[in-house]
Amino acid sequence: MDVKIIKVNAKKAFTPTKIPGANYVLNQYIGCQHACLYCYAKFVCRWHKHGEWGNWVIAKQNFPELVKKERERVNGKVYMSSVSDPYQPIEKEIKLTREILESMDKDAKLGILTKSDLVLRDIDLFKKFQDVEVGLTINSVDGKMKRDVEPFSPTNEKRMDALKSLFENGIKTYAFISPIIPKLTDVEKIIEETKDFVDFYWFEFLNLRASGKKFRSWLMENYPESNEILANKEKMGKFVKEVMQTIKNSKVEVRGVCIHYPKIESLKFQN
Repeated sequence: MDVKIIKVNAKKAFTPTKIPGANYVLNQYIGCQHACLYCYAKFVCRWHKHGEWGNWVIAKQNFPELVKKERERVNGKVYMSSVSDPYQPIEKEIKLTREILESMDKDAKLGILTKSDLVLRDIDLFKKFQDVEVGLTINSVDGKMKRDVEPFSPTNEKRMDALKSLFENGIKTYAFISPIIPKLTDVEKIIEETKDFVDFYWFEFLNLRASGKKFRSWLMENYPESNEILANKEKMGKFVKEVMQTIKNSKVEVRGVCIHYPKIESLKFQN
C-alpha cells in the first residue's frame, strides 16, 4: 500500500499522559501503516487532514535531538507510543525509533508497545536500558478477519515469536491482550500459548464506540452476536465477569484490565 510520509519538526518530545502506568508518552509518529480498522487513534484525523487512516504517517524527524535536550527534566515512566506504532513498516527505512532509543537516557524507565516483530532489531539497545519493558499486542484476529481489520500488521504468531525472543534475550516482556471481543477473542488460549515467555499482562476489552463507524458496521454484518453483547450493558457485564474469572484462574501476573463499557475503567488486578 502506498503511504504518504509527512516529515515535520516538533516543539517537544515528552508529553505528560494519564495512560495507566506511565507519566509521559513519546509519539514520534502520528498515524499508522498497520491501518487497523478498530484503531482508537483514528480520532487524530480530526486535526490531520491527510486522508483515510492508514494512508499517511507523520514522522517527527527532530525527535532524537529533542529527546537529548529534554531528558534531564523527565521524571517517571515513558511510554512509546499512544497514537501510532513505533515499529510500523516505515520504521524499517527511517529508523526514527532506533535513533530515539540511542538518544535516550539509559536510566529512563521505558515501556514500548507494538504489533511488529521489527522490534527485535533493537534488542541491542534495549539491553542498555536499566528499566525497559517491551510488549506486543496479541489477540485472536486471524485469517479473513485479520485481512479485514488488521490488514498490514504481522501475524499473531510472529508477535508471539518476537515476545519469546525478547524474553530469551533477558528483556522484560508483556502481552497486551486487545481488543477482547465476545465470541472472537480466546483469552484463555492466548495466555496458555504465551505465559512461558511473558512477565506480565495487560488486558483491554474492545471500546466499541471508539472503534468507529466502519468497524461497528463490519462487526454488525459479520459477527452480529459479538456486536449484540458489546452493545448490551447486561450481556457485556456478564462477559466481562467470565473473562475476569478466566484471567484469575490463569494465575499470571496482571498489571491492569481496561474496560470501556458501560464506563471507562482501568482495574487493578491481584491473583
